[in-house]
Order: sequence, then C-alpha cells, then structure tokens
Amino acid sequence: MDEFAGSAQEMKAIRFASLSAIALAAGSATGGAPAAAAPRQQADSCTALTGRALANGKIEAATPLTIGATVDTGPGMPGLPAAAPFCRVQAVMTPVPGSSIKVEVWLPPQAAWNGKLMGAGNGGFGANLGIPALLMRGAVARGYASVGSDMGHFGKSDVDGSWALNAPEKIRDYGWRANHIAAQTAKQVIAAYYPAPLAASYFHGCSDGGRQALMEAQRFPDDYDAIIAGAPAIPWTRMASAFASNAQVLRQPGAALGSTQLKLLQTASLAKCDKLDGVADGVIENPRLCRFDPAELQCKPGATGECLTPPQVASARHLYQGPKGPDGKSFYPGFAPGAEGEPGTWGMWLTAADSQHAKFSGEFFRYFVHSDAEWPASRFNLASDYPLARAKLSKELDIESADLKAFFRRGGKLLMYHGWQDAAIPPENTIGFVGRVLAADPAARDRIRLFMAPGMSHCMAGPGPNVFDALGTLDAWHKGGPAPERIVATKFDNDLFGYLGFPAKAQRTRPLCAWPKVARWDGKGSTDEAASFTCEVPGK
Repeated sequence: MDEFAGSAQEMKAIRFASLSAIALAAGSATGGAPAAAAPRQQADSCTALTGRALANGKIEAATPLTIGATVDTGPGMPGLPAAAPFCRVQAVMTPVPGSSIKVEVWLPPQAAWNGKLMGAGNGGFGANLGIPALLMRGAVARGYASVGSDMGHFGKSDVDGSWALNAPEKIRDYGWRANHIAAQTAKQVIAAYYPAPLAASYFHGCSDGGRQALMEAQRFPDDYDAIIAGAPAIPWTRMASAFASNAQVLRQPGAALGSTQLKLLQTASLAKCDKLDGVADGVIENPRLCRFDPAELQCKPGATGECLTPPQVASARHLYQGPKGPDGKSFYPGFAPGAEGEPGTWGMWLTAADSQHAKFSGEFFRYFVHSDAEWPASRFNLASDYPLARAKLSKELDIESADLKAFFRRGGKLLMYHGWQDAAIPPENTIGFVGRVLAADPAARDRIRLFMAPGMSHCMAGPGPNVFDALGTLDAWHKGGPAPERIVATKFDNDLFGYLGFPAKAQRTRPLCAWPKVARWDGKGSTDEAASFTCEVPGK
C-alpha cells in the first residue's frame, strides 16, 4: 500500500497538489534563480557512467543534476525538485527473461558522500519512482547514495494491477527480486563512481515498502546492514483477502458508512478515550485501552439523523474487530478508534465506494489470482479465494515466517514503526509480527525496535506528531550507539512540508516510545513539548 493513498481520483489530485507545492516552495527558497552548473569534473565523472555494462543490465543514462533541478518521478506526476546536487543514474536490469527492472541510483558528489547507501522501498503496486524518490531525495541531501526501482513493471497508477496478468516474472520482481537487484546494482555503481569503499548500507520502506524491507531482511540478509520497516503490508495474500472482506461487508444493504457516520464514530471514540492518558489533545495515546462499542451510537426506535442503523453498527464493528475466517476465528486485525473521520483515513481507505481496500483487493484477485480481467469483486469468497491466493502466490509475496535469525546473526538492526491511526494496514498486525519475531528468537530483543505513533495515519500525516528521523536513529544505532528507546516526533501545520524539510510550523512534539512503552505526561509541563513526557510500560 501507498504512503499517500486515497481513492484513485482523490489520490492523483493530492499527489499533484502536494508535489506542485513542493516545487513552488523550492523555487521560493532559491529565489527562482537557475541552479549553478555542476563542477565540470563532477559532471564528467557522472556522464562517463552512461552505457556502462552491469551484471544483469546496463546504465542507460547518467545525468548530473544541480540543487533545485526538476526530477521527473513518473508519467503524469509533477517534477520533484532536487534538494542537493547529485548524479542521476538510470539503469535497466534484466536478470531473467520476462523481467525488466528500472533502477535509479542517486549519487551525491564525492566530497559530499558519507560512505553509505540507502535503499528506498516503493508503495502500492509500484509502477514508477514516485514513492522511492521522496525517500531518496532526503537521503541524498544528507550525503547518502540512494537507490530505488519501479519494482519491475509499469502501471497506470499504483493501484493498477493489470501488469500482473499472466506475468509470473513480473510478480516475482514485485514480490522480492526488484529490491535485491536494486541493491546489487547500487553497489556496482558506487564501486565505479567513488574511490572509497561502501561503509554501510540501509533500507527504508513503508507500507508495501515495509513488506519489501522485511523481505530483504529475510531473503537477502546480506543486502543491507540495518533496515527501517514502517507499517508493513504483510502477509500480502491474507491482507488482500482482509481488504476484500472489508469491502464486501460495506457493500451489504444499509451497511455503508458516510462522512456523517465516520465523524460520529470519531467524536464518540475520542470522547470516551482521548483523556485516558490524562491529556485532551484529540489523540488516543494507547488505543488498546479504549473500550468503545459503536452500538452506543445505534438509533433508538423511530430516531433518524445523528445515529447509526443496525447494519451500520455491524459494519463499524467489523472494521474495529477485523474479519473472521470461516472457522469464526480472527482472520486479520481490525483498526484502532480515534481518527475515523479524519481526511485520508477511513473514508479514503475503507468506506468509500471506490476505497483503496476495494481497489487493491479487486486488482489483486482479478489479475494476480484469477488471471481474469473480467473477474468481478462481487464474486469474492473468503473461504475459497484466500486459500487459492495463498497457494498460488505466498511464495512470491508473503512474509509469513518471523524468522530473521540470519539477518540478526550478521549484526543487522531492524527499526519498525506504525501509526495507531493507520486506516490502510491495521497497527495490531505489526505488533503481532514483532511478538512472533521475539518468540522465535528472544536474543533479537537487542536487534529490533518497534515504535507506535499515536495519531499517525498511514506512514505519515494524521492528527498526532508523525515526522521523525528514522534514518538518523538507525544510523546512530548501527554505528554502535544504544538501541533507541525514544524518538521525538513533530506535528507540523503541513506535515508533508515538514517531512521534506520545507518551511512548516511545528505545533507539537511528543516522544515515540519503544514498544510496549507509551508516553506518559509528567502532569506539569506543556503537553505540546516532548520534554514533558516519559516512556513507561502501561500499568506500572
């Protein structure tokens, strides 16, 4: 799933507006003046890479770019302004017949390189460099060489799954191979461009990029020294089946939840649970303590208006609790209360007629599973379609095992995070995965950290503090610092600008605590300042 996702039309508008705003901000910051030409020697070293043969492919273009230069990130997408000068290397890799992976390696000038590589995960079904570019842009500005890919295919959008129709090698590229090939490609290019050897390599991905991060750790433990995995979309076949189940429930007569009902749910859940942490801030710090039942909003006999009908209560309960399998047991976790009516959450992901859950699951079962472009989502049956998807595709797409011993054995570090108000992928799913990792390998306790972010939506944004330095935290940990126990996050008036380093006003800071600890207010200081909070285990 995609870091910035809504309905297809809404998402396109959001992305276009956001990236256009970024471009305008960059122009303002530079006064609209053209960027200075790159030093000749640096430019020559860059262009000399063009045409270079690589294992499994070739460099098609190598272009020196200056700060403020426009970087195209995919068809129909506005350009992204470069935050620092770099050499843009574009390669096409063909590891097997039927595979064609577009890989980009962004190389800071030799004097600015910190000796490290950061791999960037993609989102949704991939399709272009739009999501990786957001991560790569910031990494290059900090001196990292960076790499990303299109996951081995072109799509009309990141919710377009038609490329997977009868294309097993492209599915393998998307599932696990593209990022491995990208890592190998980046290391070849780095060795050719810089005189010094690579000192460390990291990977950062969120949503499907989080799944990709865990796939790298599990299948290719030597690719990266340390990894950041946010809100991982795992295991893919079970998650997609849960998406389809959610969409199916909401299509039942009278079950739809519109904006009025979502706002009712949010208002009621916050009224019941916002103050459980002693702070009234519009954010539920620990949703696990919230005992909210949507039946509290059910319409009394004869009532209309601001209440829920019995079918709406049932569909809301389904979303909070998660779908159940044919055996009546929990099939996949549900979603936390507290941000039901927020823009970009339940409406976009779950309850709209063209919700992201409906679109992703429809495309997945249509093209990946049934190989039938005409397959209607109304035919979905959890009891039969999930076993079929798992049997056919689990080997390529799923992270089912919690065994990361090979990665940890070589000294690997894994930093994970998930927003509690994520309406794309249930936060409890990540908590469960970390629990299974530690159950399988208790010694991993010093190698893995999970940070839950109250009020954070899918990968970023939301009513709570959601902008934090995951890469800097991981780097300090990898270099020998103590395992992180606290990361300070900021809520900006424009979270996207804050994330990308453009002018934005900080409204609040709050510590994210290493799970299972949560932030506790000291009862004295400002509730908008992280210094007023400590990290403590609930109930102690």
